[in-house]
Amino acid sequence: MRANTTTALFLGLLLIAAPRVEAQGSFQAARELYASAEYDGALTMLDGLLAVDRPSDEQRDIELYRVLCLVATGRERDAGGAIEALVARNPLYRPTDDLPPRVRSTFSDVRRRLLPSAVQTTYQEAKAAFEFKDYTTAERGFSLVLEVLADPDVVTLASQSPLSDLRMLATGFHDLSKKALTPPEPVVAALPPTPVVVQELPKAPPERKVYSSSDRNVVPPIAVAQRVPASPGPVRTAHAGVIEVVIDDTGSVESATMLATINPQYDRLALTAAKTWQYQPARLDGTPVKFLKRIQLNLVPTGN
Repeated sequence: MRANTTTALFLGLLLIAAPRVEAQGSFQAARELYASAEYDGALTMLDGLLAVDRPSDEQRDIELYRVLCLVATGRERDAGGAIEALVARNPLYRPTDDLPPRVRSTFSDVRRRLLPSAVQTTYQEAKAAFEFKDYTTAERGFSLVLEVLADPDVVTLASQSPLSDLRMLATGFHDLSKKALTPPEPVVAALPPTPVVVQELPKAPPERKVYSSSDRNVVPPIAVAQRVPASPGPVRTAHAGVIEVVIDDTGSVESATMLATINPQYDRLALTAAKTWQYQPARLDGTPVKFLKRIQLNLVPTGN
């Protein structure tokens, strides 16, 4: 009774203080089910919403309500997995003070555990973009590395090796990326004696940028064939993972990476399947472009 009363009181605060999310699909219905303490029904509806790509803010709010439903039903382990997936998708996200202390404490514990590994992965991706001369993506990636390393949950670790070394490297590459994005001054070649002729340098071909959901002017890719493999064995407890794919301008998957793992066996199945997925490519002003897409994978208990 005391736990239910606390949850009800928190719900009132959350519905007042939480930012308004435009009702889309059945998200509003899921919130109403949660408000009525119909946690299992709300959880089923939220799981269905996660199967569809949505803007990052809506995705985050759906995942947050899913965490609250899991906590309300006493499924602490599943709630921890859902928080891991949310942190993997939004490494800079920090829960508000309106959340119950237990949930905020779990968020902090998960962030302290995951962010050091996530920031190293982000650094490697930014470094690869730098080597491919994709300085726009590299500059954004190194900026994210530095922001995460300044986060209160990891700032202490960031002052120690290896994260302190990583911050020094990220700072240097960030400055180099910004400098590379600055247009060079035109070169003037003087032909003696007179007149002076200005020699124009040929324009460099446009770089093939990798876009993502943060680029609002890009139409995201549409799945044509995106079959997620089933678990090879019975599932005893729910698991959530996140796979990241780079879709090239033909709609094929160029690369796939597990950002939040489920287990080694299923991760291999998911990565193998991802290489066969096909999409209608993302478009910028009607032109196909590369796109970085993140997909959440959910394994639910089979009951066997």
